[in-house]
Amino acid sequence: MNMLRPPLIFAASLAAAVIFAGCNRPASAPGAGGDAIKIGEFASLTGSEATFGQSSHKGTQLAIDELNARGGLLGKKIQLLTEDNQSQAGQSATVVRKLISSDGVVAILGEVASSRSLEAAPICQENKIPMISPSSTNPKVTATGDYIFRVCFIDPFQGTVMANFARQTLKLQNIAVLTDVKSDYSLGLAKFFKAGFVAGGGRLAVEQNYSGGDKDFNAQLTSIKAANPDGIFVPGYYTEVGLIVLQAKQLGLNVPIFGGDGWESSSLVPIGGAALEGDYFSTHFSPEDASPAVQNFVRQYRQKFNEAPDAMAALGYDSAMMLADAINKTGSTDAAKVRAALAAEKGFPGVTGNITMDADRNASKPAVILTITNGAFKYVETVSP
Repeated sequence: MNMLRPPLIFAASLAAAVIFAGCNRPASAPGAGGDAIKIGEFASLTGSEATFGQSSHKGTQLAIDELNARGGLLGKKIQLLTEDNQSQAGQSATVVRKLISSDGVVAILGEVASSRSLEAAPICQENKIPMISPSSTNPKVTATGDYIFRVCFIDPFQGTVMANFARQTLKLQNIAVLTDVKSDYSLGLAKFFKAGFVAGGGRLAVEQNYSGGDKDFNAQLTSIKAANPDGIFVPGYYTEVGLIVLQAKQLGLNVPIFGGDGWESSSLVPIGGAALEGDYFSTHFSPEDASPAVQNFVRQYRQKFNEAPDAMAALGYDSAMMLADAINKTGSTDAAKVRAALAAEKGFPGVTGNITMDADRNASKPAVILTITNGAFKYVETVSP
């Protein structure tokens, strides 16, 4: 098993940058005055996708706490201002406007869900405030404008990874696809998976849809069973995926079921139970990665939160650390300078892998595939771009 071992030892260099940053006089900018640098965060801390937002926030908070323990940025402590969008449509726009206009933050971190990042991105772009999404994978997010970034890979890559995994590793030929039509994430990932799977010689046995929030999937699954596929691709969020897999197995659909990073949540197995055994999903990080930097992150996260970090936590951490790196490099919180530094990032040593910004401000980096074994997520393989 080839574990991902990127050269991630960056704590010492970042700490040194923080120490010397105090010698630089920060340019005047919103959120940079007074005794603290204000950074905004919006996340789904409550509601249907709360585990996403909670994990991402914990990773972000760990990064901020580490930076402040080293002296902060530019000689000032960092103040993280976090707003809960309650996993509800419309709330992200409201809280991000508040963070920018009322709180005067210098940058925004968030969100996990692509639909909610797409609400906030135009507001950040209009106000020329850098925004970094930890894990929104829909390509449309960064297409909003040149102030919008992400530290995760995007769905064209993730979809192709899972299409190749289905054909080459699982040896599947005839796939059913079950898509959430209310989710930009699900629609985008399904699109790129289908294109890659068919291009690789696979066939689509049947396509079915559902809407986020649904609880009963028996009609769609009955149609899928009639098509006799040898696997089912479900590019959804854990809230529905657990129920879909459970109901599929109850109907006798004993074929591999697999999906994307929307599966990864501590709530997935409690929802789907033993029905999930042997299924797969793509994601951004595995705490089984043996590299010293990853294991140091895992250890510190466990000490602070008494649990293992997941991919959303690791991406939240990376988003905050990459922002801090950009501010340190510029010696300023000036939005245009920070934006330019973010766009120029090459090989930033994140705990989710080395991060290089491409021309569209998307992270070029590896994907990880996990399986569910004895109720736990276990590493299978790493796939590079």
